[in-house]
Amino acid sequence: MKFARLGAPGSEIPVLVDGDHYFDLRSLTSDVNGAFLSTDFRERVAAALAAGELPELENAGDLRIGAPIARPSAVVCIGMNYAAHAAESGSEPPKIPIIFLKTPNTVVGPNDPVTIPRGSEKTDWEVELGVVIGARAAYLDSPAEADAHIAGYVVANDVSERSFQLEVSGGQWSKGKIAAGFNPTGPWLVTADEVDASNLNLRSFVNAEPRQDSNTSDMIFDVRTIVHHLSQYMTLEPGDLILTGTPEGVALSGKYPYLVGGDVVDIEIDGLGHQRQTFVAWEAQR
Repeated sequence: MKFARLGAPGSEIPVLVDGDHYFDLRSLTSDVNGAFLSTDFRERVAAALAAGELPELENAGDLRIGAPIARPSAVVCIGMNYAAHAAESGSEPPKIPIIFLKTPNTVVGPNDPVTIPRGSEKTDWEVELGVVIGARAAYLDSPAEADAHIAGYVVANDVSERSFQLEVSGGQWSKGKIAAGFNPTGPWLVTADEVDASNLNLRSFVNAEPRQDSNTSDMIFDVRTIVHHLSQYMTLEPGDLILTGTPEGVALSGKYPYLVGGDVVDIEIDGLGHQRQTFVAWEAQR
């Protein structure tokens, strides 16, 4: 199943996406949030659809696409989870997952414009597989238990400001990760039963020029390992979002220029959809 949220920021309508049809879910839930995802939501939606209880949303194609999940309580990220990206960053592959946080207000629609922070000269793109939690996870006994705690998967762009992240960081990365809008997400939440997270192609483009082109099979720590590892240190709540790292091909490598106002970034993962952002200089927002 594919879920989306359509409409103006703060007023998104939860929908089931079935081909070219968008079925309004407001009779079942107010939003695609943790409360909804922690239930037997797939069975409930399937039963309502089969019973003809879900009306199609009129003019759905004309509406803005919001992030496919409501604002999560936490956005947890894994750094340098592809060996080639670690190498282009000048680092050895990590032996245990590197963790940093983004703030919930980074999560925006997949096609929303992204503002380059004031004073930024090193804003970068990162295509990533996002994992959405469906059941509370704390102290899982093994990676095998992770599947029961995953609701589905999303496309995410872990937008980063490298100077803030590395040069004025104070020793951790979040300064370069937490500008508002720095996590375009979606267009869909695709349920876990329809996704092989171990074999997904990821790609990014800047102004239609190829940048990243890899596969999740190259991740150092797979999704199950990540969820299990995180659960040893925090309680993951339904609706929380985990970003699993980015492959090589970012501006940090020195091969490509950083983003400037007017640049257009395209991000896609097979089966999970495509997103596009226009980057806007801070000064242009004033």
